Amino acid sequence: MATDEHVLLASMPFAPLERPSLALGLLQAHANRLEIECETKYFTFLMADFIGVSNYQWLTDTVPYTTFAGDWLFSAALSGERPDMDALYKRLVLGQHGVAGDGELMRLTGLRDFVEPFLAACIESVAWADYTMVGFTSVFHQNIASLALAKRLKERHPHLTIAFGGANWEEEMGAAQLQQFHFVDLAFSGEADHSFPAVLDARREGRTVGGIAGVMLRGDEHSGAQAIENLDEVPVPDFDPYFAGKDQHESVRSLDSQLMMETARGCWWGERSHCTFCGLNGSTMAFRSKSPARVVDELRYLHERYPTTSASIVDDILDMRYFRSVLPEIAAADLDIDLFWEIKANLTHNQVRQLREARVMIVQPGIEALSDHVLDLMGKGTTALRNIQLLKWCKEYGVLPMWNLLYGFPDETDQDYEETIEFVNAIWHLDPPTGYGPIRLDRFSPYHNDPAAFGMTNVRPMHVFQLLYPFDTETLMRTAYYFEFDYGDGRTAAQFAATAIEYAADWKADTATGDLWVREIDGELEIDDTRRGVEGGQRLLRLDGWRAAAYTSMDRARTVGELMDMPEISSEAVAEDQLVEFLHECRDSQLAVTCAGQWLAVAVHDPPRPADAVTPRRLLHVRSA
Repeated sequence: MATDEHVLLASMPFAPLERPSLALGLLQAHANRLEIECETKYFTFLMADFIGVSNYQWLTDTVPYTTFAGDWLFSAALSGERPDMDALYKRLVLGQHGVAGDGELMRLTGLRDFVEPFLAACIESVAWADYTMVGFTSVFHQNIASLALAKRLKERHPHLTIAFGGANWEEEMGAAQLQQFHFVDLAFSGEADHSFPAVLDARREGRTVGGIAGVMLRGDEHSGAQAIENLDEVPVPDFDPYFAGKDQHESVRSLDSQLMMETARGCWWGERSHCTFCGLNGSTMAFRSKSPARVVDELRYLHERYPTTSASIVDDILDMRYFRSVLPEIAAADLDIDLFWEIKANLTHNQVRQLREARVMIVQPGIEALSDHVLDLMGKGTTALRNIQLLKWCKEYGVLPMWNLLYGFPDETDQDYEETIEFVNAIWHLDPPTGYGPIRLDRFSPYHNDPAAFGMTNVRPMHVFQLLYPFDTETLMRTAYYFEFDYGDGRTAAQFAATAIEYAADWKADTATGDLWVREIDGELEIDDTRRGVEGGQRLLRLDGWRAAAYTSMDRARTVGELMDMPEISSEAVAEDQLVEFLHECRDSQLAVTCAGQWLAVAVHDPPRPADAVTPRRLLHVRSA
């Protein structure tokens, strides 16, 4: 029997206030195509009204996300009071992450008082009886808030079909949660560009939704989604509900918003070499990208339609072909919008320049380490010198690289971090890591798929999940995304990296790192060094002749053989040992670094080549999972 469908898509706390949900924007657009009545509601804004924007952003931007503090706030609303678990949560989870001070505990505990009034307001603010289906997107710490509201909706409006999707419900995680939460009727696993319209169409025509790829019903094994092959067929996301909703809430109205856009899915590097710690693209590693024309047209449309000055490209990795097409076209279009993009670290100098010309002002380059051996252990496909090279060129062009320094990889050694410390001392003038910490064992990663192969033992769900959900261990193993483990050889995560961690912390905290600039003056090189430890606070060095030519050539990593082949070296009959002596002087003065037979100058060219008058604006970034 055919029915009239009326769908509501919900984004619950604690999704960021400043960004619309790309997933819900796409689902809204799919429903629009089918001419099915669909609305998207950002209950995040309502929560900000209750607790205040500063408290909301404290939870999303300051409190470490692995505390799942947003989930904890709603845990009693879902599962009832569990005072023993709450006490353990405060002591073990918040304490471990440095959020256990009296003021912070009072602040967090006080916010819990707003949960029930907020949920009541969610119920009262919408005419739920008018809808047939409610869909919740669940990523990061949205899950328990979404479940708490879903439970209340089902109790009051049993006719509603309750659906869940998002990273927290992918594959086995969704199947396991369907078994636990009987008020949830179905779950979407993975990409829903085929499954969501198929479900809406089936329900409209009175057909069963069972058997649709990517749709799970209670009792089903996890169902693999049908990945979309041609991304140009995906609709442009509809963010109208986000901006309209934001305008209706005075508490968030003045916040700067950021557009969300995708140009590709999957990971072309992961298809070749899946990074050992990476749990992204669980079932959708195959790389697909939009056509250049579609990318530029979509960016222009979104920028003209919505009042923002920045956009985050959510792709896991930039399509390298875009350097020949998309980036030059964006630069030529002069859209006056700042971009964030995830990239691979082994770019050329010219490619970094292209990023800046296209107003890609922030990048996430996946640097992760400054040791060739550690990078090999993770299958990263780059080297320490390539990583440093990129940091240097980003500094030259004013592109901010957001990167993490990870440690605790099985089989890493003391020597790996001795090399790291040597590099850090030499590049103190470059952008420090945005964060640093031990590796996690994430679902869908090679570590998770075969932990024994990497010397990982006693794999168990991250302890916080036991304190959030009243599940047995077997269920937690099926529902958790993050896991803890022991090392087979008995080491600890920070055993070899302890000193490097201290350096990273000091580097990140240093607000006066100094600079190391190099500029050409009258055919010579002048190096201006104001880094820490320089006597008198500054030193000026001059290089001329073949030394200037060699240092200029070392703007990218070079071998001694490559340098010896330079005309400036051969024409002056410079002996190899003379060149090597110069290179060692550069290393000892921390003007260059060396690894695996290559040498790299670390001074930053000033001014940028070519000069660029673009001024970057504030640009938000997507927090990595």
